Amino acid sequence: MTEFLAFTITGIVTGAIYAVAASGLVVTYTTSGIFNFAHGAIGMVMAFLYWQLRVHFHWPAPIALFVVLFVLAPLFGALIERVLMRNVRGSDTGVALMVTLGLLLTLMGVAFWRFKQTEPRALPEFFAGNSVRIFSVNVSWHELISIAVAIAVAAFLRVLLYRTRTGVAMRAVVDDRDLTALNGGRPSRVSALSWALGSMLAALAGILLAPKLSLNVLALTFLVIDAYAAAIVGQLKNLPLTFAGAVALGLGEAYAVGYLPTSGFLSHIKPSLPMLFLFAVLLFLPQVRLRVGRVVGGRSVRVPSWREVGLAGVGLVVASWILASILKGPDLASMGQGLALGIIMLSLVLLAGYGGQTSLCQMTFVGIGAVVASKISHGSSPIGILAAAGAAGLVGAIISLPALRLTGLYLALSTLAFAVLADNLFFLQVFGGGGGNVFRRLSLLGISFDGQVAFTVLLSVVFVLMAAFVLAIRRGPFGRLLSAMKDSPAACATLGLDLTRTKVGVFALSAAMAGVGGAFFGGLRGSIGSLDFYYIQSLVLLLMVTIGGIMTVSGAFLGGLFLGPGFYLLGKVIHIDGLTFLLAGLGAMTIARSPNGIVGQISAAVDRFRKQPVREDDIVEVEVTQEVEGIVAPVG
Repeated sequence: MTEFLAFTITGIVTGAIYAVAASGLVVTYTTSGIFNFAHGAIGMVMAFLYWQLRVHFHWPAPIALFVVLFVLAPLFGALIERVLMRNVRGSDTGVALMVTLGLLLTLMGVAFWRFKQTEPRALPEFFAGNSVRIFSVNVSWHELISIAVAIAVAAFLRVLLYRTRTGVAMRAVVDDRDLTALNGGRPSRVSALSWALGSMLAALAGILLAPKLSLNVLALTFLVIDAYAAAIVGQLKNLPLTFAGAVALGLGEAYAVGYLPTSGFLSHIKPSLPMLFLFAVLLFLPQVRLRVGRVVGGRSVRVPSWREVGLAGVGLVVASWILASILKGPDLASMGQGLALGIIMLSLVLLAGYGGQTSLCQMTFVGIGAVVASKISHGSSPIGILAAAGAAGLVGAIISLPALRLTGLYLALSTLAFAVLADNLFFLQVFGGGGGNVFRRLSLLGISFDGQVAFTVLLSVVFVLMAAFVLAIRRGPFGRLLSAMKDSPAACATLGLDLTRTKVGVFALSAAMAGVGGAFFGGLRGSIGSLDFYYIQSLVLLLMVTIGGIMTVSGAFLGGLFLGPGFYLLGKVIHIDGLTFLLAGLGAMTIARSPNGIVGQISAAVDRFRKQPVREDDIVEVEVTQEVEGIVAPVG
């Protein structure tokens, strides 16, 4: 009984901290309509700043706490709203998703650079060494404070949002910003206040968690992400349900630690429990209403002709052969990595660019393909590549089943949950938590591509073939169906189009392409391990292809170029930890101003240069088109 009570108290404390973190998510989403993926990263940065003041500078705890919670955190939240979120207002959900993911990676990059992870850090608990005995269990004052803070936060938010004029204005801004202004409200000030309050709650959760953990960037950032599940229980708007979900999650984690086996498959369920909880909650959410119309601001890039594709493909292969013959060692390896990542990014062009289906688990499909290919002649057989495509495609089709009910944010969260589950329940089982599997390079028709130059040229050929395949789909009936589904799912359903088959098909096809990319990625690396497919790499992958231009195969090539040789060359000049996270995040935060990516901006500039002067009648027609939601062609 004593043991059960101890686990129960631990679970309530953990749930209380989750509740504080989740309530911050609910506040920002309820008042701005934006789900802040960087919520955990904000809490992590503020926890490090509190350590800096409290331990490094030896400030008294109350003063350090006051400065972080009531000065630095709200100012940072207001700055985020002013610089980033105002540009996202009115944009597609995917744009807001990319911007907050970019902020997440930027804050992680800053933390890796500023707070070296090789230096041990510890943050003392509040009133360390003091405890209270409840029945037969000693409960520290820090744990009691965590529970009391959660209760106080719940009461404060309930009163603020439903009993004060400021709270009503905060909720009104997300419903109708212009109407709020007409009634005397100040939408900009109210939005800044909402983000300031959300950052304060994130900071509070990070500070409460930090003494329980070592001050580790990844641990603090992604442990708060576990609170996503609690926020989804309340559907990002119901605070009582959010707190109930947080307590249930905390208790479940504590009982899992106490009663599940410490070895074997079941032991891996412990770190996966929050994501299992999240996945289960998402499955039971009511089906989302089909969206009507398309958010204005996206721009379709011209599909190149087959002649242009052929010339560009031959040029790329020839240029790759010349460069591969010149480059040596790590320089050549970085070039190959860029091509391999470009192949993988093509799968995101098909899924997210053409189909509008967000995936945060693409590297998981890559890992499945690589593992399957490695089991067949260690990756050297063409049959292994086919098997990789088949296995990844099958898993993609299964994962697409929740996508039949979920879109936008909920779909992104479900794929993120799947990626975390795959890391803990599949890859750790396959690789045993360390080491790697030997991977050999392809041999085709008696021709071996074992040499670095030969394999790099092969990667360029595969990229060209895969790009041509993606463009062929875009030109065909399935590509037109994907574009229609992305523009207006409701219109597609009204016309009797089969959205179920379309979603399953595009997920399976995209996953199969990622599996093929995994087979070549493994050949490039020479060995594969669990860290090669860690779920955070899926975030980086999606951000980089979005920066390049997720609607184009050129954007995939550009994204691979940035992530491979681009970051490698910058790393030679800029010697800081977390450079990849920092640069990817900073680039992604510009998506709010250029959602079409670099290739889209270049294409638009070329079109403006070639275009004849626009007549006044044409301008009127375009304006009418943008005012009517769901129209495909100008009214004329």
